[in-house]
Amino acid sequence: MNDSTVWWLVTGVLVAAELMSGTFYLLMLAIGALAAALAAHLGAGLTTQLVTAAVVGGLAVVLWRQKSLRRETQGPTELHLDIGETVQVNTWDADGTAQVKHRGANWTAVCSSSTTPAPGPHRIQAIQGSRLVLEKI
Repeated sequence: MNDSTVWWLVTGVLVAAELMSGTFYLLMLAIGALAAALAAHLGAGLTTQLVTAAVVGGLAVVLWRQKSLRRETQGPTELHLDIGETVQVNTWDADGTAQVKHRGANWTAVCSSSTTPAPGPHRIQAIQGSRLVLEKI
């Protein structure tokens, strides 16, 4: 069995393991194995194949991790599509909450300001658990 066949088998095993784990990191290592298989097809030696697999796979893992960290540090407006949407508040309860209908469901809403909330159109400023935080428009 030649080197490229071994690398293609390693790539397949990594992809199969990725399908069972769902982390995407094994897929990044499979990209490195794929690069090593291509290097083997080009006639590179075993050392070059191993270095290619390590560099490409390692770089793919680092880049995926960087992307994951950027996604985790995004603000709430970038993560939730409801922020910025408008809802209609008919009445506010004595405890400072209101029941509003948004996307066909009833939500409990609270006012973001410390002033007395007033009925009318409001914009969703944030979502805290299952409550909408509203600001008067």
